[in-house]
Amino acid sequence: MAQGTVSINSDYKDWEWSDDAGERARLLQSPSVETLPKSAESQGNSLGTTSSLGAVFIVVNAALGAGLLNFPAAFSMAGGVAAGVTLQMCMLIFIIGGLVILAYCSQASNERTYQEVVWAVCGKVPGVLCEMAIVVYTFGTCIAFLIIIGDQEDKIIAALVKEPEEAGSSCWYTDRKFTISITALLLILPLSIPKEIGFQKYASSLSVIGTWYVTAVIIIKYIWPDKELVPGEIPTSPSTWTAVFNAMPTICFGFQCHMSSVPVFNSMKQPEVKTWGAVVTVAMVIALFVYTGTGVCGFLTFGAGVEQDVLMSYPSNDIPVALARAFIILSVLTSYPILHFCGRAVLEGLWLRYTGVTVEEDVVRERRRRLLQTISWFLLTLLLALFIPDIGKVISVIGGLAACFIFVFPGLCLIQAKLSEIQETRAISWWAQVSYGVFMVTLGAFIFGQTTANAIFLDLTA
Repeated sequence: MAQGTVSINSDYKDWEWSDDAGERARLLQSPSVETLPKSAESQGNSLGTTSSLGAVFIVVNAALGAGLLNFPAAFSMAGGVAAGVTLQMCMLIFIIGGLVILAYCSQASNERTYQEVVWAVCGKVPGVLCEMAIVVYTFGTCIAFLIIIGDQEDKIIAALVKEPEEAGSSCWYTDRKFTISITALLLILPLSIPKEIGFQKYASSLSVIGTWYVTAVIIIKYIWPDKELVPGEIPTSPSTWTAVFNAMPTICFGFQCHMSSVPVFNSMKQPEVKTWGAVVTVAMVIALFVYTGTGVCGFLTFGAGVEQDVLMSYPSNDIPVALARAFIILSVLTSYPILHFCGRAVLEGLWLRYTGVTVEEDVVRERRRRLLQTISWFLLTLLLALFIPDIGKVISVIGGLAACFIFVFPGLCLIQAKLSEIQETRAISWWAQVSYGVFMVTLGAFIFGQTTANAIFLDLTA
């Protein structure tokens, strides 16, 4: 991407932005990534320590996650294997483009996190909207994680009590609401309260192992299916032309790694846009193969009858699948606190910026506010997870928001960055890049609007 002389908007004075508040809000660091503070940059020590290969691994890790459980259902909604794969391939072009744009704007604005790039490049209003979108997205993802825990525990308990058809219906301690609540209270809440989350690296490794194991099990179960598994009808084309769009939220949710991408880019030994383009291309192709393998094999195994969470379609007493469920539960248990930390940090940064209070002045009240924020966040996500048992409904909403992080905000950044260039004449490449940014914003807005409206409609007609 060509770079001209860029004058990026970095006026934070409307909300009395302070360096202290900015440092408190320096969040969404990708697991296994440690970037240098800006003070180090001023001393000429801005180079990171992550190699290109390491960056590929981190980006793949950020993209892959529990979202893969929904890909077989997404292929079913899209109308079959051909439609699902084609949709992924088309969207992947813009997903990679968004990641490259973010690196370009990060380099131009000298900012090191996603929301800071949007703030610096696009200004106050888009910056605040981006931060609020991050809060809602992380909040919704935490709800989805709790639902996943409930789904997997239902099957594990059913296998343990030897009642696969009526799991959780005989005793109060096997009831879904009780198992989710006790698991969250004993394991998630204690991990969410600390001010820092030093266990990120271990959680990342666990998530990677679990994701690859789940994918391997689904592929193997398709190649060597159990005799009792009879696939339902396997559609080969979408029922309506709009049905294809219903798969977009899952794809956006699955490939969304853009919030973590800016810190990863800045942690590289050679943070160059061209090198980063190669890194994200390789990473997204790897993620594509994983998601496609899971989606195709899971869909062909169960057909149109596949559950929103594909592991729910397998028998309770299947030992390899039971191990996959255990991996997913462990991965989600450690991922929830990380997502909560990100959302809480955004709220903290908004609060400090709005009040104009520095970190030093706020030390006494920080702990009390952190406890209140954590407990409120935890209770609200738990309550919603208990009464929204269908993960598909949550994915449809946060998947639309993921489209904003993939398309809308990067598109706005590209448009503003190009408009800020000081040039006597506008070359064809300049117009092409601005047009590309406009198209990304339009596409992202369409996906967000369509999926959100569809989710609301389905809720009203359910």
